[in-house]
Amino acid sequence: MHTSFHIPTHGQGLYEFTDQVAGWARGEGLLTLFVRHTSASLLIQENADPEVQTDLRNFFHRLVPPTTDPSMGYLTHTYEGPDDMPAHIKAAMMPVSLSIPVISGRMQLGTWQGIYLFEHRNAPHDRQVVAHLTG
Repeated sequence: MHTSFHIPTHGQGLYEFTDQVAGWARGEGLLTLFVRHTSASLLIQENADPEVQTDLRNFFHRLVPPTTDPSMGYLTHTYEGPDDMPAHIKAAMMPVSLSIPVISGRMQLGTWQGIYLFEHRNAPHDRQVVAHLTG
């Protein structure tokens, strides 16, 4: 089985789409999720306290600031905006695919785990995540 999820974003941040995936991933097998973009990532992360998402966004912004930051002056891919190359760097550091076991029609996520698209660009985007359930 396979499908695609469309996740609209409105700038940098984490966008949970666990419920969408759970509604589709019925049966049994291994679920693979893959984001079809070079400036976004996928994460399994805590979904109970929104401060976790805020802290993650702030950490990665500090780790990889925009190209307008003097520390990023060595970057050459800058014509798509000051957030573009940093977005590619962040996507290279984080997963672009996830594997989740599905048993008896339920993803085997932990109590506080959710599935997130991590948008690394400032502008809104319509991100696509491909899902494939084998088993």
